[in-house]
Amino acid sequence: MEYNLSTLVSKEIMPGYHGKLVHSNSMSWVFWTVDQGAVVPEHHHVHEQIMHVVEGSFQFTLDGTTKTYGPGDVVVIGSNVPHGGKALTPCKLMDIFSPARDEYK
Repeated sequence: MEYNLSTLVSKEIMPGYHGKLVHSNSMSWVFWTVDQGAVVPEHHHVHEQIMHVVEGSFQFTLDGTTKTYGPGDVVVIGSNVPHGGKALTPCKLMDIFSPARDEYK
């Protein structure tokens, strides 16, 4: 399959988190545009996740430790590790999940 991000339709997955989604059999890649102040509550899931901050300032708590991340920062989130975050500014983030996030399809 081939995609162009300019033609993918954005979905608001949770309040303030607008994602363009690409799925393979074993992973999902999400390109987020996040509204300033939008929060993703602490949660965990079986999926391994890699988060990349493309633009903005994003406060992120991973397994009880809170840090602020900016452009170029990458965070690896293990399976079932508690995490959550808040956009301190408007942000662009990328997340990769394995296995694929079927609930995002």
